[in-house]
Amino acid sequence: MLLLSGHTFGQRASTRLTATFDHATFEQVAAAIEEQTIYRISFNPVWTDSVFVTMSASNEEVLAVLDKIFANTDLHYNLYQQNIYITKERQIMTDLPVGYFGPENKTTKPAATFDYTDFEQREKKIKLAEEKLYIIGTKTDNLQGKATVAGTVRDSKSGEPVIGASVFVENPMIGASTDQFGHYSLTLPKGQHILKLKSIGMKNTHRQVMLYNNGRLDIEIEEDVTPLKEVVVESDRDARVTGMQMGMEKLDIKTMKQMPLALGETDIMKVVLTLPGVQTVGEGTTGLNVRGGATNQNLILYNDATVYNPSHLFGFFSTFNPDVLKNVELYKSGINAEYGGRLSSVLDVHTREGNLKKISGSGGISPITGRFTLEGPIIKDRTSFLIGARSTYSDWILNRVKTKELKNSSASFYDLNANITHKINDDNSLYLSGYMSKDHFKLNSDTAYRYSDRNASLKWKHVFNTKLYGVLTGTYSKYEYTVNSASNPVNAFQMSFAIRQLAAKADFNYFPNAKHTLTAGASMIHYGLSPGNYQPYGTESLVVPNTLQKEQGRESAIYIGENFEVTPTLSVYAGLRYSYYQSLGPRDVYQYASGVPRKESTIQDTVHYNSGPIATYHGAEPRFSVRYIVAENSSVKFSYNRMRQYIQMLSNTTVIAPTDTWKLSDSYIPPQIGDQWSLGFYKNLRGNMIETSVEAYYKKMHHAIDYKDGASLLMNHHIETDVLSAQGKAYGLEFMVKKATGKLNGWVSYTYSRTLLKTAGPTSTETINRGVYYPSSYDKPHAVNFIGNYKFSRRFNFSLNVVYSTGRPITLPIAKYDLGGTMRIYYSDRNAYRIPDYFRTDISINVEGNHKVRKLAHSSWTFAVYNLTGRQNAYSVYFVSEGGKINGYKMSVFARPIPTITYNFKF
Repeated sequence: MLLLSGHTFGQRASTRLTATFDHATFEQVAAAIEEQTIYRISFNPVWTDSVFVTMSASNEEVLAVLDKIFANTDLHYNLYQQNIYITKERQIMTDLPVGYFGPENKTTKPAATFDYTDFEQREKKIKLAEEKLYIIGTKTDNLQGKATVAGTVRDSKSGEPVIGASVFVENPMIGASTDQFGHYSLTLPKGQHILKLKSIGMKNTHRQVMLYNNGRLDIEIEEDVTPLKEVVVESDRDARVTGMQMGMEKLDIKTMKQMPLALGETDIMKVVLTLPGVQTVGEGTTGLNVRGGATNQNLILYNDATVYNPSHLFGFFSTFNPDVLKNVELYKSGINAEYGGRLSSVLDVHTREGNLKKISGSGGISPITGRFTLEGPIIKDRTSFLIGARSTYSDWILNRVKTKELKNSSASFYDLNANITHKINDDNSLYLSGYMSKDHFKLNSDTAYRYSDRNASLKWKHVFNTKLYGVLTGTYSKYEYTVNSASNPVNAFQMSFAIRQLAAKADFNYFPNAKHTLTAGASMIHYGLSPGNYQPYGTESLVVPNTLQKEQGRESAIYIGENFEVTPTLSVYAGLRYSYYQSLGPRDVYQYASGVPRKESTIQDTVHYNSGPIATYHGAEPRFSVRYIVAENSSVKFSYNRMRQYIQMLSNTTVIAPTDTWKLSDSYIPPQIGDQWSLGFYKNLRGNMIETSVEAYYKKMHHAIDYKDGASLLMNHHIETDVLSAQGKAYGLEFMVKKATGKLNGWVSYTYSRTLLKTAGPTSTETINRGVYYPSSYDKPHAVNFIGNYKFSRRFNFSLNVVYSTGRPITLPIAKYDLGGTMRIYYSDRNAYRIPDYFRTDISINVEGNHKVRKLAHSSWTFAVYNLTGRQNAYSVYFVSEGGKINGYKMSVFARPIPTITYNFKF
């Protein structure tokens, strides 16, 4: 708001200002100064967009007013004649220093020195890098043919590799994108070129190269601070149209941190749930159902190590600390040949490597959790570390609430991350990553649950030449849980489960020329399961010990794939993966009578196997994708992929629970096999500012896991008697409109999908719903997501989420009957009904600290409300027999608005 005093108009010869400002922008202040005075003001709106002025000036000198406005900021002004110049970080020298042209006898005043700031030095360095001509390869007079330039693109401030940067020349138009290591490779005609670089959130830059022969060029680029109205994300704006990949979503940590989420924690799993084709069956859970797949059909990788339980506290938090993350990629279809082992999707999560330039840190405090991350160089520009820690302190909150059930409960977790990256030389780098977490909770009972995750990975990247590099990776994963109860010492028990995985793989990337990219590799995984161990807890317990047989398995695979640009408008990807699995001994295997259902009473014999193979499965997994550019801003894509899954999760709950167990394929439980066909149309509008897409898919699933009515999954020595093999199909349409630029950005998506199973066994006890297709437990036909962010300024932004989905299927008691004088309950067909539909609205406001460069720490506040309308969404529906009647109840997890406040900092 701006008020001007009337008597000042027309007095343009004045240098004084009379006005009242109420949260006025600097543009409004500048307009008032120019209206009343002789001054003209020149400034960059980018530097002043977070400056808001509230003050009164009564016939004050303009320069005094500016002194007040720019106090405690990194902005400066200089007056030259009648012009005022606003600059950032440094002042303009309007007079030469005394003695500039030599000593003067009339003064003893020392000559002023000009302090070149860091900003000025960076600008000078960028200019020199762009003007320099880089010689690539050994000089030669023969400039016929082609040569390859390759290297790494890094952030000049932190030394972190830049993923997904576009590196290209315009004549001829040849380009490439950097991979997870920031590596690129371009094969170009020999001669002089201008190599251009664009990347999300980074300044566009270029390098002038003289290409004689194959050679290396590493490039550093700077982070960009763009105007709020400026079009950004230039390198990725058309990637959805021109890229080969379909059914793939990329998320960066900056996008994820804008979203309002429960309990004040940025959660990548919750963000992924807002994407088209991704759903979950319960409030607050982290289990993903992707395009009709079960939660166990998703391969979740954390720096290439498998994560078996991606959640803390029954799913209210994910295992991923947001402060250490770099990027997240979700593959729903068109999955390349290097990935395998799961039917539905791949969620590939990568952490940052650590700052190679200087020590820095970040953290945050919310009502439930606290986190802290520290990173920096061990050897500058060669070796870096990153350490992150996160913990909850929710127990003190539970102990102070008045509800008796909650006062008798406890819940806590912590997780630790550690990374070390070492650059041996230009051709060799090592990457070491480790993760561990522990959870403990007890909900209004004496039964305590404890579970933990451990992951580690070691990578060695070797660059053979400018066209070929390889990565050798070794990983370790372990997930285990224990459940114990000690309220009654006589019946006190402890039950445990554990799965361990050791894996090794080698991946190679070859870039023969601009039109071809080849990938190839091999992998091996060794599984070790302890399916169940039930033991007495305490000296007084009379519980009989019970231990299930251990399981082992080995999965191997080789793959090859090629991207081929047939023409500028037509590109094809073809890949083949061949997997080979063996169930290994030692183990006893039950033999059942033929022609009758498998159950304990039909066991006829037991065969003992030593350390050799018990059962073997193998097969080809072809992958194929094609992209055709219809017009400048639109394309059509098609993909097909076959996936095999040799490990299954056994659970009779619809959400991920700590007591879920995993089961390897064996003589009776074959691997799951899935085939998916996808077709998509992609079009960008308004100069690539708005992305639109429509994708259709159809999926067939063979040997999907289902269970008999009343199946017992825990401590079952013959689990094959309760597990059924089902056939499944899933199909759907996904619509998405996304605006990734400007003050208003976000996306809206709608998904129509169906997921159906058919279990038609040889007998009635092995058949579900008379052998016809029925909805799976995660069949939710309609889903709508709206994600919106509005930036009022650099310091303030507002976010809104709106989520709707159809309620999940459920089996209900529909009648009771008398059988021999005993009342029995008659249930509907499996999943014949649904719980109520789901609807939720969330909001958040992010407030950044001021943008002074020289500060001890930069901070921000996030104020959020989860479930703004307080809707009582059903987490589950259950029934209780009361007074001879069966009454139904609905349980809600967040039945009222949940406000949170989070303080974040970085230095």
